[in-house]
Amino acid sequence: MSGYADRPWLASYPPGRSGDFTLEYPSLSAAFAASVAARPEVPAIAYFEAVLTYRQLDEQSDALACALLDGGLQPGDRVALYLQNVPGYVVAMLATWKAGGIAVAVNPMNKARELTQLFADSAAAVLVTLEDLYTAHAAEVVPGSAITRVITTSGLEYQTRNDARVLGGITRARPEGTEDLTELLAAFAGKVPPPVQPGADEVAFLTYTSGTTGVPKGATNTHGNISAGGQWYRDWNGLRPDDSVLAIAPLFHVTGLSGHMAAAMITGIPMVLTYRFEPGVVLDAIREHRPTFTVAAVTAYVALTNAPGVRPDDLGSFSKLLTGGAPVAPAIVDTLEKQFGAYIHNVYGMTETTSPTHATPMGVRAPVDPRSGALSVGLPVPGLAMAVIGEDDAELPPGEIGELVVSGPTVVPGYWNKPTETANSFRKGMLRTGDVGFMDDAGWFYIVDRKKDMISAAGYKVWPRDVEDVLYQHPAVRQAAVVGVPDEYRGETVKAYVSLKPDQSVSPDELVTHCRDRLAVYKVPREVEILDELPATVTGKLLRRELRERSGGQR
Repeated sequence: MSGYADRPWLASYPPGRSGDFTLEYPSLSAAFAASVAARPEVPAIAYFEAVLTYRQLDEQSDALACALLDGGLQPGDRVALYLQNVPGYVVAMLATWKAGGIAVAVNPMNKARELTQLFADSAAAVLVTLEDLYTAHAAEVVPGSAITRVITTSGLEYQTRNDARVLGGITRARPEGTEDLTELLAAFAGKVPPPVQPGADEVAFLTYTSGTTGVPKGATNTHGNISAGGQWYRDWNGLRPDDSVLAIAPLFHVTGLSGHMAAAMITGIPMVLTYRFEPGVVLDAIREHRPTFTVAAVTAYVALTNAPGVRPDDLGSFSKLLTGGAPVAPAIVDTLEKQFGAYIHNVYGMTETTSPTHATPMGVRAPVDPRSGALSVGLPVPGLAMAVIGEDDAELPPGEIGELVVSGPTVVPGYWNKPTETANSFRKGMLRTGDVGFMDDAGWFYIVDRKKDMISAAGYKVWPRDVEDVLYQHPAVRQAAVVGVPDEYRGETVKAYVSLKPDQSVSPDELVTHCRDRLAVYKVPREVEILDELPATVTGKLLRRELRERSGGQR
């Protein structure tokens, strides 16, 4: 499979932009070491009022690496990170690599059932977690797992403000049988682990898929994958020494790994952490630290613009903004540009690609498909091979809809200990994304929807995005998600769920009429249900699966 060998998208690149890619560092560890050497006293992490410089982060991760080795960690052992966005997460990630281990990202929203699955699948030997998360969820799971050592910390560490909006209710209490991170750092302070130089093809991180369909799978992000992702964020978006990164996405997510940590470390710039995303807390951090760059789900941007007390100049420090994780309606991008004062550039990627595979270049506006009204997810980024294929796996010409497949330096080699799933998703050297879309004549790509989310209503194909984009055009709508629900006559019919903006009101019938005026009749929702909040992942991706289950659907 050639992946459009002529790369038609290169003609749409800005002047001077190359389509080729050469990996600069074999690992993020190597990139971090270069930043430490070049900028040791530059802040690496800002956490409320606390600051850790690159030198301090290097010293602390050295100390923890020595503690891990002293406890018997072997090369290739897994260290599970079950944490919020706290400095200890970054310290533990770097320490794991310095000790020759593999980090395992664990969603801090996971409960005992999910933890049991992830600990068993990864066979993690060490758990680094928050005291409250361990007590509430992990303590009952660890005895039945391969974990032999638990290191705990707290969101209260490193800072003294104790902002009640995110840190309220947290108290310090070391659980029985665990070790304290701060005490370990003090005990091993000044010690340096033996040098470890992992190869670009060695596994660095297991990032688990969201699990919206079946049991989560651990994507094997290699050291080269992560380094390439950080390099892409730096070069494509023009990150410079005077930039800084706002970590809106959770660090356990591939966006936090690549778009926040890797982007900051390879550039040698600060990363702002706020424990978790709470609009008011994040807004205060923006006011205090004035970050210039972030990548976030569009729902996070909308939440910031609707935060109580937000002022027009609060969001003005940003010069480089990206959004991904879910299709974005053009109307939302236009609205956010007015509120942020900067255009939010669309990107597309997935857990298995470590960083975006498609992106809109800085200073360029993504085109809108004149037929569907869909906003382009961007151009294929340097170094990637890309194609849209039909049911027979043949490449489709521009304009024809099929499944997107991709290969390149950021695409993982497979899933952890899952050869069957790996073989199904990685065929002929290309990752099957499961997303359906097309390429236009100029090389811009458009995502129609997830392959599994297509609705078949009386023989007509309905892509939820088409309907959602129209719903977002209504001034009262804040969130919209469309699903297929069982129908005796049509097989499936279209149902929409929406949430409304503050102080806005609209009836379901009015929204149906709004859609009827703008859509073919078979696409118009037969029912609209208004909820206070739509179910979403921690990164803001709306969960259609839960909405289908709510309405009796089974997919």
